[in-house]
Amino acid sequence: MEEGHFENLPGKGKLLNLHTNPHRDPAEDTLYRILNKNGFAPEWVELNKEIRNKAKEWRVTLKKAWTMKLEEDQSGWEERSDLLKNMASTQTTNQDSVFRYNLIAPFGRQMFGLKWEKEIDRLKE
Repeated sequence: MEEGHFENLPGKGKLLNLHTNPHRDPAEDTLYRILNKNGFAPEWVELNKEIRNKAKEWRVTLKKAWTMKLEEDQSGWEERSDLLKNMASTQTTNQDSVFRYNLIAPFGRQMFGLKWEKEIDRLKE
């Protein structure tokens, strides 16, 4: 750089084309572009949205139960927590859907299912 070897490179001063990924398969890139132009998304994108929406709903329910526990009704917490634990382990937000998502999503986009202890720790903070 000090000797000026990088001053006359082609494309100097021009914007980078960030619409294409040079590391992605061109056929796959074309497929995603066609899907996107026609209002569709790959299966893994749709599955990701579904899992996140269900996890969000579950967290809202958990937060309501936790608030009830803190404010008024400690007696029903055991029953509500058992129900929510069961939902976390069997609901589509966990197990099968997450496993399927992780199999079809591109590398680096994998996710974890709901973990009861982690969610409770998050509420305690």
